[in-house]
Amino acid sequence: MRPVVHVVDDDESYRTATVRLLSAYGLKVEAYESGGQFLACLPTCEPGCVLLDLQMPGQSGLQIQRQLCEQAPLLPIVFLTGEGDIKAGVDAMKAGAQDFLEKPSSVPVLLETIERALTQYEKRRAEHERLQKLKTLVASLSPREAEVFGLIIRGQLNKQIAYALGISERTVKVHRHQVMEKLGARSLAGGVSIAADIGRTAAPE
Repeated sequence: MRPVVHVVDDDESYRTATVRLLSAYGLKVEAYESGGQFLACLPTCEPGCVLLDLQMPGQSGLQIQRQLCEQAPLLPIVFLTGEGDIKAGVDAMKAGAQDFLEKPSSVPVLLETIERALTQYEKRRAEHERLQKLKTLVASLSPREAEVFGLIIRGQLNKQIAYALGISERTVKVHRHQVMEKLGARSLAGGVSIAADIGRTAAPE
Protein backbone atom coordinates (compact mmCIF):
# COMPACT_ATOMS: atom_id res chain seq x y z
CA MET A 1 0.00 0.00 0.00
CA ARG A 2 1.41 3.39 -1.02
CA PRO A 3 1.96 5.83 1.83
CA VAL A 4 -0.15 8.99 1.85
CA VAL A 5 1.06 12.47 2.72
CA HIS A 6 -1.84 14.30 4.38
CA VAL A 7 -1.63 18.08 3.94
CA VAL A 8 -3.73 19.95 6.50
CA ASP A 9 -3.66 23.71 5.92
CA ASP A 10 -6.32 26.42 5.74
CA ASP A 11 -4.26 28.41 3.19
CA GLU A 12 -5.74 27.22 -0.09
CA SER A 13 -2.94 28.53 -2.29
CA TYR A 14 -0.23 26.89 -0.17
CA ARG A 15 -2.25 23.70 0.11
CA THR A 16 -2.78 23.46 -3.64
CA ALA A 17 0.84 24.27 -4.45
CA THR A 18 2.11 21.66 -1.97
CA VAL A 19 -0.18 18.98 -3.37
CA ARG A 20 0.99 19.70 -6.91
CA LEU A 21 4.64 19.71 -5.86
CA LEU A 22 4.51 16.45 -3.95
CA SER A 23 2.40 14.76 -6.61
CA ALA A 24 4.97 15.77 -9.21
CA TYR A 25 7.56 13.86 -7.19
CA GLY A 26 5.42 10.73 -7.26
CA LEU A 27 3.94 10.99 -3.79
CA LYS A 28 0.32 10.18 -3.04
CA VAL A 29 -1.24 13.25 -1.43
CA GLU A 30 -4.54 14.10 0.25
CA ALA A 31 -5.43 17.67 1.24
CA TYR A 32 -7.72 19.10 3.94
CA GLU A 33 -8.65 22.71 4.68
CA SER A 34 -9.02 22.17 8.43
CA GLY A 35 -8.02 19.84 11.21
CA GLY A 36 -11.65 18.94 11.73
CA GLN A 37 -12.02 17.83 8.13
CA PHE A 38 -8.91 15.69 8.43
CA LEU A 39 -10.05 14.06 11.67
CA ALA A 40 -13.42 13.29 10.07
CA CYS A 41 -11.63 11.41 7.27
CA LEU A 42 -8.89 9.97 9.47
CA PRO A 43 -7.29 6.92 7.86
CA THR A 44 -7.25 3.85 10.06
CA CYS A 45 -4.53 1.69 8.58
CA GLU A 46 -2.90 3.55 5.69
CA PRO A 47 0.83 4.25 5.97
CA GLY A 48 1.78 7.90 5.70
CA CYS A 49 2.50 11.13 7.52
CA VAL A 50 0.83 14.47 8.20
CA LEU A 51 1.92 17.95 7.16
CA LEU A 52 -0.01 20.01 9.68
CA ASP A 53 -0.32 23.79 9.75
CA LEU A 54 0.29 25.08 13.26
CA GLN A 55 -1.89 28.19 13.07
CA MET A 56 -5.41 27.52 11.77
CA PRO A 57 -8.87 28.92 12.50
CA GLY A 58 -10.85 26.76 14.89
CA GLN A 59 -8.71 23.98 16.29
CA SER A 60 -5.01 24.76 16.24
CA GLY A 61 -2.38 22.36 14.99
CA LEU A 62 -1.39 21.52 18.58
CA GLN A 63 -5.00 20.62 19.42
CA ILE A 64 -5.20 18.38 16.36
CA GLN A 65 -1.89 16.82 17.34
CA ARG A 66 -3.26 15.82 20.74
CA GLN A 67 -6.21 14.10 19.08
CA LEU A 68 -4.01 12.37 16.54
CA CYS A 69 -1.81 10.99 19.32
CA GLU A 70 -4.89 9.17 20.60
CA GLN A 71 -6.64 8.28 17.35
CA ALA A 72 -3.73 7.65 14.95
CA PRO A 73 -0.53 7.38 17.02
CA LEU A 74 1.44 5.77 14.20
CA LEU A 75 1.20 8.79 11.88
CA PRO A 76 4.24 11.07 12.22
CA ILE A 77 3.42 14.79 12.23
CA VAL A 78 5.46 17.49 10.52
CA PHE A 79 4.34 20.96 11.58
CA LEU A 80 4.32 23.82 9.11
CA THR A 81 4.07 27.46 10.10
CA GLY A 82 4.66 30.90 8.68
CA GLU A 83 4.78 32.44 12.12
CA GLY A 84 8.28 31.41 13.14
CA ASP A 85 6.98 30.68 16.63
CA ILE A 86 9.86 28.95 18.38
CA LYS A 87 7.92 28.22 21.57
CA ALA A 88 5.09 26.58 19.65
CA GLY A 89 7.65 24.51 17.76
CA VAL A 90 9.23 23.37 21.02
CA ASP A 91 5.80 22.46 22.42
CA ALA A 92 5.00 20.51 19.26
CA MET A 93 8.26 18.56 19.39
CA LYS A 94 7.79 17.79 23.08
CA ALA A 95 4.34 16.42 22.26
CA GLY A 96 5.86 14.03 19.75
CA ALA A 97 5.98 15.89 16.43
CA GLN A 98 8.39 14.38 13.93
CA ASP A 99 9.62 17.73 12.63
CA PHE A 100 8.89 21.44 12.43
CA LEU A 101 9.32 23.55 9.29
CA GLU A 102 8.72 27.21 8.48
CA LYS A 103 6.67 28.05 5.39
CA PRO A 104 7.80 28.21 2.71
CA SER A 105 10.51 25.59 3.07
CA SER A 106 12.81 24.62 0.21
CA VAL A 107 11.80 21.66 -1.91
CA PRO A 108 14.81 19.51 -0.92
CA VAL A 109 14.21 20.16 2.79
CA LEU A 110 10.49 19.41 2.49
CA LEU A 111 11.07 16.18 0.58
CA GLU A 112 13.82 15.06 2.94
CA THR A 113 11.58 15.77 5.93
CA ILE A 114 8.71 13.78 4.43
CA GLU A 115 11.07 10.88 3.68
CA ARG A 116 12.21 10.86 7.32
CA ALA A 117 8.59 10.96 8.49
CA LEU A 118 7.60 8.03 6.28
CA THR A 119 10.61 6.06 7.54
CA GLN A 120 9.52 6.87 11.07
CA TYR A 121 6.03 5.55 10.27
CA GLU A 122 7.49 2.20 9.22
CA LYS A 123 9.49 2.00 12.45
CA ARG A 124 6.40 2.79 14.52
CA ARG A 125 4.32 0.25 12.61
CA ALA A 126 6.92 -2.47 13.09
CA GLU A 127 7.16 -1.72 16.81
CA HIS A 128 3.37 -1.65 17.13
CA GLU A 129 3.09 -5.04 15.45
CA ARG A 130 5.83 -6.45 17.69
CA LEU A 131 4.04 -5.27 20.83
CA GLN A 132 0.69 -6.58 19.61
CA LYS A 133 2.28 -9.98 19.03
CA LEU A 134 3.72 -9.96 22.56
CA LYS A 135 0.35 -9.00 24.05
CA THR A 136 -1.29 -11.84 22.13
CA LEU A 137 1.29 -14.30 23.48
CA VAL A 138 0.77 -13.11 27.06
CA ALA A 139 -3.01 -13.31 26.58
CA SER A 140 -2.58 -16.96 25.52
CA LEU A 141 -1.33 -17.91 29.01
CA SER A 142 -3.72 -19.89 31.16
CA PRO A 143 -4.95 -18.18 34.36
CA ARG A 144 -2.43 -20.14 36.46
CA GLU A 145 0.40 -19.45 34.02
CA ALA A 146 -0.50 -15.76 34.11
CA GLU A 147 -0.25 -15.81 37.91
CA VAL A 148 3.14 -17.51 37.78
CA PHE A 149 4.33 -15.07 35.11
CA GLY A 150 3.23 -12.13 37.25
CA LEU A 151 5.27 -13.41 40.18
CA ILE A 152 8.27 -14.29 38.00
CA ILE A 153 8.55 -10.72 36.72
CA ARG A 154 8.50 -9.46 40.29
CA GLY A 155 11.67 -11.45 40.86
CA GLN A 156 10.20 -14.14 43.09
CA LEU A 157 11.91 -17.54 43.32
CA ASN A 158 10.17 -20.83 42.64
CA LYS A 159 9.90 -21.49 46.38
CA GLN A 160 8.26 -18.09 46.96
CA ILE A 161 5.86 -18.58 44.06
CA ALA A 162 4.90 -22.04 45.32
CA TYR A 163 4.15 -20.62 48.76
CA ALA A 164 2.17 -17.67 47.36
CA LEU A 165 0.01 -19.88 45.14
CA GLY A 166 -0.23 -22.87 47.44
CA ILE A 167 1.31 -25.30 44.95
CA SER A 168 4.47 -27.39 44.84
CA GLU A 169 7.79 -26.15 43.52
CA ARG A 170 7.68 -28.91 40.92
CA THR A 171 4.36 -27.53 39.64
CA VAL A 172 5.81 -24.02 39.59
CA LYS A 173 8.72 -25.27 37.48
CA VAL A 174 6.30 -26.87 35.01
CA HIS A 175 4.26 -23.67 34.72
CA ARG A 176 7.41 -21.58 34.45
CA HIS A 177 8.67 -23.73 31.59
CA GLN A 178 5.32 -23.49 29.82
CA VAL A 179 5.26 -19.71 30.25
CA MET A 180 8.73 -19.32 28.78
CA GLU A 181 7.86 -21.65 25.90
CA LYS A 182 4.67 -19.78 25.03
CA LEU A 183 6.36 -16.38 25.19
CA GLY A 184 9.45 -17.50 23.31
CA ALA A 185 11.62 -16.22 26.16
CA ARG A 186 14.95 -17.96 26.59
CA SER A 187 15.67 -16.56 30.04
CA LEU A 188 14.21 -14.76 33.02
CA ALA A 189 15.59 -11.51 31.61
CA GLY A 190 13.71 -12.20 28.37
CA GLY A 191 10.45 -12.69 30.24
CA VAL A 192 10.97 -9.52 32.25
CA SER A 193 11.76 -7.62 29.05
CA ILE A 194 8.50 -8.81 27.46
CA ALA A 195 6.56 -7.71 30.53
CA ALA A 196 8.23 -4.28 30.48
CA ASP A 197 7.54 -3.85 26.77
CA ILE A 198 3.80 -4.39 27.20
CA GLY A 199 3.59 -2.40 30.42
CA ARG A 200 3.10 -5.44 32.65
CA THR A 201 5.02 -4.96 35.89
CA ALA A 202 3.14 -6.82 38.61
CA ALA A 203 1.25 -9.98 39.28
CA PRO A 204 -2.53 -9.90 38.92
CA GLU A 205 -4.44 -9.43 42.14
